[in-house]
Amino acid sequence: MTRFQNKYRIASARAQWWNYGWNAAYYITICTQNREHFFGEIADKKMNLSETGVIADILWNTMRQHHKFVELGDFVVMPNHIHGILILDKPDGGNENGVDDGGIGGGGGGHDGIGDDGIGDDVETGHALSLRQQQQQQQRQQRQQQQQQPSIQPQTIGQKRFQNIGKNTVSSIIGSYKSAVTKHANRLGFPNGWQTRFYDHIIRDDAEYQRISNYIIDNPANWKEDKFYTD
Repeated sequence: MTRFQNKYRIASARAQWWNYGWNAAYYITICTQNREHFFGEIADKKMNLSETGVIADILWNTMRQHHKFVELGDFVVMPNHIHGILILDKPDGGNENGVDDGGIGGGGGGHDGIGDDGIGDDVETGHALSLRQQQQQQQRQQRQQQQQQPSIQPQTIGQKRFQNIGKNTVSSIIGSYKSAVTKHANRLGFPNGWQTRFYDHIIRDDAEYQRISNYIIDNPANWKEDKFYTD
């Protein structure tokens, strides 16, 4: 809660002019492919992580090491989705990065099961690049950088995995995270798969931030009431 501190009050949940590289607190939900329980199971109202779930948990919590202007709020891994609060906190407000070129608001709406608690307005966005598009974009930009700066030492696999080339936007950060989870799980032979798009919501004030934090923390205990609940 102290990380929000009235810094990013947003008047509208989704304005057409919004740039997802701007400073704000974003509530993120990412589902697994076909809502498969790749991340583990709930027992006695507690989440028991699978091997893939452990990877998803660790890589989210190490995100700050790979993205300079990212802060993290509460986060939870559920059997078939993750919830997390992602805060962009750039010195100039994020204006240096231009517009998130994936577009805003595409792909239609979709609440993530929060319902009548006043959060709502989550949108399953089309501005998130698919993993293939993200990888192709990164490969093109890496080749351009290598041509321009041939004397730079090659990057390690870990650096490339989390590299946030170009815009420090919600799309690029989440795309890097999803790609990293996939690569680690595939390398170790663990079952995995992501839904192509993800749900996002711009958090508008302190009260909403607190409601979302509480929802995330209580999610395992309320699993059977979750929109994404499956046996």
